[in-house]
Amino acid sequence: MKYRLLVLLLAFPFFSMAQERGVGVRIGEPFSITYKDFFDDYFSYELMVGTGSPNGGTYYQKDFDNNPPSSNSFYVNHNTQKGISLHGRVALHDDFTDMFDITEGYLLGYLGAGVQLRTTNVTYTYTEGQVGGSVPLTEKRNNIDFGPEAFGGGEYYFDEIPISVFAEVGIFLELLDRVGHIKGQGGIGVRYLF
Repeated sequence: MKYRLLVLLLAFPFFSMAQERGVGVRIGEPFSITYKDFFDDYFSYELMVGTGSPNGGTYYQKDFDNNPPSSNSFYVNHNTQKGISLHGRVALHDDFTDMFDITEGYLLGYLGAGVQLRTTNVTYTYTEGQVGGSVPLTEKRNNIDFGPEAFGGGEYYFDEIPISVFAEVGIFLELLDRVGHIKGQGGIGVRYLF
């Protein structure tokens, strides 16, 4: 009887939430390839590489107005192209399977934080001198944004197949380029577990 109790106590940690690493696709803001693994039963880390949408139009006009090519340059318009989005994140997980009476698979809720680096290619059209009085000129710039992000969501793990699906929302706070600019984010996705 003592040996059975000892074996049970030693095996107990393996009966708790056994997470697996996974790779998948996240659709939303930003669109990304995602890799997620666990430090232990409750803490995970995630790396994401993808592309995010540009900010609103006035964001780039203000950027031009704050840093014109010359003192007599006047903004006309701009075009943007998506750049790259890189994320490094950690999250704390909790099991919500029993709360929602789930009988197959399990559901984890999570909250986390991380850092994000995003780029956007911007082509500005502007004039020198009077507005509309000269030939339009162009200037290409690479807008780089960096800062922390916070997020929360849920991930459902299937029993019979090595797949999980997730949904999350979050915010990104710029510290580099425009300090204090906040961008809402969110997405849904699927991961293959291995």
